[in-house]
Amino acid sequence: MIKKSLVITIVVFVAFLFLLEYAGISSLKIIDTALLAMTPLALAAIGEVINEKAGVTNIGLDGILLIGATLGVYGAELAGNGYIGLLFGALAGALIGFIHGVLSTYGRADQVVASMGINIFAYGFVPYFLMAVWHMPGIRVPPKEVLVQLWNVPLGNFYFVFSELTILALLLTFVFNWLLQKTALGLWIRAAGESPEAIDAAGIDVYRVRILTATIGGLLAGLGGAFMSLVWFKGVVKEISAGRGFIALACVVASGLDPILATGFAFLFGFSEAVAYTFAVTPGIKETIPYYFVFMIPYIVTLVVVAVMIGKRRFPRALGVPYKKE
Repeated sequence: MIKKSLVITIVVFVAFLFLLEYAGISSLKIIDTALLAMTPLALAAIGEVINEKAGVTNIGLDGILLIGATLGVYGAELAGNGYIGLLFGALAGALIGFIHGVLSTYGRADQVVASMGINIFAYGFVPYFLMAVWHMPGIRVPPKEVLVQLWNVPLGNFYFVFSELTILALLLTFVFNWLLQKTALGLWIRAAGESPEAIDAAGIDVYRVRILTATIGGLLAGLGGAFMSLVWFKGVVKEISAGRGFIALACVVASGLDPILATGFAFLFGFSEAVAYTFAVTPGIKETIPYYFVFMIPYIVTLVVVAVMIGKRRFPRALGVPYKKE
């Protein structure tokens, strides 16, 4: 069934690319924009897959993306280096993930409520931070020299634009899939979400496993946020996450906690965002389709995919359930 769906998806995708070319829209340009749009979604989704495999839910990805984007720019300007900024954003996300992990394990907090608090905090913290540090109401464009530049690869008359973080996201997809399926640590992670009492009886600390995965999830989301501000958009605004954290959660849900499928859905949503951007600036289309409707496309796709896929997925038995040691 999955193979049949995959074949149908590929056929529809290729046919759509041909239609774009027929309409005079470069399919290569769509794909390189889609890969950029995919990157923060994939990073956040992969991290959350690992997190939820261990039984911890974090719906605060949107807030972590937003804080990672803001503190990434701050770190880059502080150090004068964009890569340090990426590390700064990743570490900020890791700290938030760690705190959430501690609250979810030792504090036995309601994970949905606690992680929603991350979003609420971020939506208030970022506008304040922009004013307090840069004295700018809602926007900061860092100096060009602290930004991380995209790679330009010539393909005939076209320059294909991409980032090394896109390659990293794709590599991490397969690394974490291997880790979950083929290693002892992966077994502990899966058991922490499915049967925490079993690995506790075997002498493995469930709390440490869950805190580790929560930290990894936060780190990757924070890196995704810093990617948006330092690599993709070249600046930060208070609305830069634009609900992408919830789209990343949709990738997680639709994939059934499979890292490879999660990245595949991240590309699907990135592709829909790339199509929306392209339609918004293409003569003949932008005059026909209302601007705000065009930018609804990624969110409509998200709703449709989740509605179709959520009933077909099984999640860990102890997901979202605090574990109490005996």
